[in-house]
Amino acid sequence: MEITIKGDKEFDNIPSLKTKALRINLNENIYGTFAEIGAGQETCRHFFRAGGASGTIAKAMSAYDKDFSDAIYGAEDDGRYVTETRLRKMLSHEINLIENRLTREKNPNKIFFAYANTVATIDFAKQYKGHGWVGIKYQIEAKGEYNEIILHIRFKETDARLQQETLGILGTNLIYGAYYKYNEPKKLLRYLYDHLDKDQLEIDTVNFSGPVFNDIDNRLMSLQLVKNGMTDAVMFGPDGNNVLPAKVFYKKNILALRGSFRPVTKVNMAMFEKSYEMFIQENKVDKNKTVVVFEITLSNLKTDGEIDEQDFMDRADLLCALGQSVMISNFQEYYKVVEYFSKYTKARMGLAMGVSNLVDIFDEKYYRHLSGGILEAFGKLFFKDLKVYLYPMLDPETGELLNSNNLKVYPRMKELYKFFKYNGKVVDIEDYDESIMNIFSREILGMIENGETGWEDKLPEGTADLIKDYRLFGYTRKPLKPLSIKKRIKS
Repeated sequence: MEITIKGDKEFDNIPSLKTKALRINLNENIYGTFAEIGAGQETCRHFFRAGGASGTIAKAMSAYDKDFSDAIYGAEDDGRYVTETRLRKMLSHEINLIENRLTREKNPNKIFFAYANTVATIDFAKQYKGHGWVGIKYQIEAKGEYNEIILHIRFKETDARLQQETLGILGTNLIYGAYYKYNEPKKLLRYLYDHLDKDQLEIDTVNFSGPVFNDIDNRLMSLQLVKNGMTDAVMFGPDGNNVLPAKVFYKKNILALRGSFRPVTKVNMAMFEKSYEMFIQENKVDKNKTVVVFEITLSNLKTDGEIDEQDFMDRADLLCALGQSVMISNFQEYYKVVEYFSKYTKARMGLAMGVSNLVDIFDEKYYRHLSGGILEAFGKLFFKDLKVYLYPMLDPETGELLNSNNLKVYPRMKELYKFFKYNGKVVDIEDYDESIMNIFSREILGMIENGETGWEDKLPEGTADLIKDYRLFGYTRKPLKPLSIKKRIKS
């Protein structure tokens, strides 16, 4: 039996947690299990307290003991418990139990769900703030297929009791949103913070799946997390699926390339390939533990102050098609990117960039908001185990080849630049292709939008065909093919 979605008037004033839980409880068809590990049974508590819970809660449980948890859900290969795979096992196991134990003859109209979380709250030393995975697997009509919403969260509070309460609020918002806002996933994401503050909780990964979310691209949902200030950075892999940055970067060597990639050009790929060759030759770099990420800042996604989602998807599709992982961040300054990586790894990091980007790094105007100014920023940037791999450029006025030896930084910054340059923090990419140095994304974009030709050979092999076949970046000269580019990437 399909759930009836009413209007949005209730959101003119945010409904209380009791109202949300009671609305679920009073729906005679919604019925399921709460399985919570690691932070109490805080979500379930809201539904018990609201009243009428007997019509909603089939079972509530916590398997705190590791042996009990393994006996119920099976042991993880890595021996960990706060993982996405554990959460997915919990959801599937509990749904299977409901299906096996409750017959459809007696419950023809029941809409089953399993809500689960596996969480580690702050430790006694208050050094590890804690994190967790939260999710729901549910139907929206009796005997229908199941849908899933899965989140990764990080706690910001420094008290275990407060973190438990925060988790309970989030869980209640998630269950309510899953049933009454599934047709508006962007709103669903925003409503997860009802009765919460962003200083309490960070959501850095989200994935929607199932028939009601077939038209949802999870990369766009990730973009919403950054846009709404729910997290500073999100990441997705070459297959287009969202991934947890902490899992990808943990104890890894990281090589990052920042750009607009609008579109990605031969220069971008040459910079990546040559810097990667140099990076993996470093004595502190393990090729088998090296991650490459193409990073786009939120400011680079804005046109006239607003984010153009289609433009974002065009860039993401091309990078994914080239086999690259993409990170979307809210970090305007490079030192913030390095600080972010440093949360997950102490291994050597690299930044690949062009001359103009390095010159901008030494511009004081970007650091006026810091009490220590540019020195504070550079302390966070260059005193990490970091190297900058610099791709040269041709001076547009003189035609001179510019590299780390003759680039022109702001006069007051010359000595500071020399200090980092001669301490090996800035390394020139010497194996460059001078024939491609006159390629600029903005010029290619203008040619595409104006229906001009001659831009095709300035892009990586196969990229121009993708732009034409799928009408990316405003290209309109060929009909759109029925197969979406995302499906093509995955195939």
